[in-house]
Amino acid sequence: MATTVARNTLLQRLIGAAALDAAIYEEVEGDTSALPQAFAIVVASSLAAGIGARGLTTVTVGGILLYSAIALIAWAAWALITFEIGARLMPEPQTRVDVGQLLRTIGFAATPGLLRILGVMPAVALPVFVATSVWMLLAMIVAVRQALDYRTTRAAVAVCVLGWVLAIAIAVALGVLFGPTVS
Repeated sequence: MATTVARNTLLQRLIGAAALDAAIYEEVEGDTSALPQAFAIVVASSLAAGIGARGLTTVTVGGILLYSAIALIAWAAWALITFEIGARLMPEPQTRVDVGQLLRTIGFAATPGLLRILGVMPAVALPVFVATSVWMLLAMIVAVRQALDYRTTRAAVAVCVLGWVLAIAIAVALGVLFGPTVS
């Protein structure tokens, strides 16, 4: 007799990912059909960053697209760096991961970034961006721990923080090179 396991809905997964629920990250890791959902979350989070940037500075439609693209590129860099560090440089003996598993879990770790759209309100823009960045880092740590099958959180913290710092450096460099000039 075959048993079926009910999957959570996308909304349940979003709530669980934002709540740092390791079981949701395990579910997403094993669900190969969740990659489009993860990709949609990353794109929506990046768009939220672009729109929310209006509260930080004067941004045109072109600027929204630029900041969204920078956020997306920064996430992609973070994902690549995380994979290279976690799966190749710092794997634990039980680490068995493919790119899809990691992309699904860390895609869902971008869920808190959806709140960056609240940055359109200048009075809360900076706190929103800081809080969501830290929240996304915490979600990424949970996602990486689950995807890389780490036994401790310490290894996931090291991988994520190093990747985060490098991704932020890439985002800042792109912003300086291609962003609007400040007079």
